Amino acid sequence: MKKLVLFLTIMFMTMSYGQEIKQVPLINVNGEGKVKVAPDQVCISASVETKGNNAKDVKKQNDEKMDAVLKFIKKMNIPTADFKTKQVALNPQYDYEKKKTSYNATQTVEIVVKDLAKYDELMEGLVQQGINRIDRVSFESSKMAQYESEARKLAMKDAKTKAEEYVSVLGQKVGKAFTISDNSQVYHPQPMYAAMRMKEADSMGASNETLAIGEIEITANVSVSFVLD
Repeated sequence: MKKLVLFLTIMFMTMSYGQEIKQVPLINVNGEGKVKVAPDQVCISASVETKGNNAKDVKKQNDEKMDAVLKFIKKMNIPTADFKTKQVALNPQYDYEKKKTSYNATQTVEIVVKDLAKYDELMEGLVQQGINRIDRVSFESSKMAQYESEARKLAMKDAKTKAEEYVSVLGQKVGKAFTISDNSQVYHPQPMYAAMRMKEADSMGASNETLAIGEIEITANVSVSFVLD
């Protein structure tokens, strides 16, 4: 008998709780916030890749090229804290048709350039010194966290404005936020670029430009459920 009473009590509490939740009037809206800023730095991920039949020789050649690359980066007055080795690999590759093993050595360096005026010269020099693979070029802001925070605040304001617009014709008011979901995705623009700028000048002595940096658009998206008063 006691077990039956306990079971009925729990069922009653569960049903009451479920009914209580269902009775809360809510409005669900999405909000978006955008902040546009000019990038003030660029992150470059570049690699030296060497292939050959002798592992020792392949590694030696790759190391020599990367040594030249690192010396060039220092010569460009890039602070030591702004560049680092990200990956070093030496892998065998077996050719089943020729029944021979070759080797592939790769070393990747990541560089943060805080003076965008150095971009073209740096890219040219990297290729000249041995870089033969540009993995990524991403224009960023050093104040990204601050701008992302601003975008999130704008997204929340947008969500509340939408909610107020929807319920204004119903004679109701928007109350406290009941649930908030952040749907934002971080995106760093990676524009098309030339690995080396062609320095062929026209009759006026002008040189070609490699890219247009433009602006970074930082976007935040939220889903909010507001209680209706």
